[in-house]
Amino acid sequence: MVNLNTLKKNPSHKRTQRVGRGGTRGKTSGRGHKGQKQHGGHGIRPELRDMIKKLPKLRGHGKNRSRTVNSARVAHTPVNLATLEGSFAAGDVVSPATLAAKGVVVTRAGRLPRVKILARGALSKKLTIEECLVSDSARAAIEKAGGAVS
Repeated sequence: MVNLNTLKKNPSHKRTQRVGRGGTRGKTSGRGHKGQKQHGGHGIRPELRDMIKKLPKLRGHGKNRSRTVNSARVAHTPVNLATLEGSFAAGDVVSPATLAAKGVVVTRAGRLPRVKILARGALSKKLTIEECLVSDSARAAIEKAGGAVS
C-alpha cells in the first residue's frame, strides 16, 4: 500500500556537471581558453576556420616586417646578351629607353626600369651600352665584340 509518508524521490535523477559556470571546477572551469573560446555557444564557426586555414602565411620577413624589408633596395631588370643579339643591329645604342621601345623591358607607372646586362648567350655585334649596369663577364663579351660600355 502506498501512503504519502512512504513516498521517496527517485535517486536516478542525477544532475550532470555543467561546464564553464564557475563553482567546483575552479579557475577556467574546464574551458581552458580566454575570450571567444571560453563562452558558451560562441565558438569559431567551422567555415570561417577553414577560410583562415587556407590563407597563406606571410613568409620571409621575420617578426617585424618594417625592420626586415629594405624598401630602399633598387631592383634591376636583367637582360641577357642573347636578347641584345636578337633585338639590336650592329652599331646600335642600348639604353633603358631603347630596350623599352623594342619591348625587351616594360615600363612601370611610366618609368623606365633600371637594367642590368648579364652575360648569358653570345654577342657578335658591336653595341654601345649606356645607362645600364653591366656584369664583368658581360662587359668582357661586349668589348670583345668591338662594343663599348659607357
